[in-house]
Amino acid sequence: MSLIILSPETVWNAGLLEFPTAPRKILERGMILPRREAGSGVMIRAIFENQLLRFLAVLMPFGAAAIIWPSQALPISQAPLAMLIVIAFVELRVLRVPLHKREQIGSEDNTERALDTLRFRGRRILSQIAAARGFDSGEVFLVVEQSDMARVPPLTVVSVQLDRGKSRLLPLTKSERKLIRDSLFDSDFTEAQLLKANLRDNTPLRSVSFETRGVSAHARLTALLHQTNEPEDQPA
Repeated sequence: MSLIILSPETVWNAGLLEFPTAPRKILERGMILPRREAGSGVMIRAIFENQLLRFLAVLMPFGAAAIIWPSQALPISQAPLAMLIVIAFVELRVLRVPLHKREQIGSEDNTERALDTLRFRGRRILSQIAAARGFDSGEVFLVVEQSDMARVPPLTVVSVQLDRGKSRLLPLTKSERKLIRDSLFDSDFTEAQLLKANLRDNTPLRSVSFETRGVSAHARLTALLHQTNEPEDQPA
């Protein structure tokens, strides 16, 4: 599972997390560099998301050919059209599903089922976070963004964003990040299933909104009891 939960202490380049509107895409803002909490596999997958690095990897055979056949180095270096064709083929055909074929990914019922599950689990997570923090007004958003590359393990970026404030990203505590990690995806609802729904609809970002006035008294009481029994957990 290549899941990155965004908070200032989970990424090296926390400047990406400052934005004035919500919900907001993060992947398009720059390369995310996760810290150790995400794991080495997630870090490698995040690095692979960098377009320039992928282009260089695709062009490596041209460089190798120039080294193996020095007499052909000049003609190889002067073949930009061939390089562009190879890059376009890998990016659009190998790594991604062409747009005209995306409606064939899964069924409409499976897509709706995946999105219903995301909405249900997302609101449950937001309700618990809002109750624990004592939010009683405004909206919070669980923003789930995925890379559109279908031929590699899905990269999923999750954040909690606010409808107010100079920076809209909510810094999450360790317990809140664990809540998301444990509650959002499992064997019954996987990142791959959500990716199929996103690719079919050509929608890489899904946002689940929750009105904090809707937090039940039971949820607030449960959060209060949990805080009483657990040591204080603050965002770093």
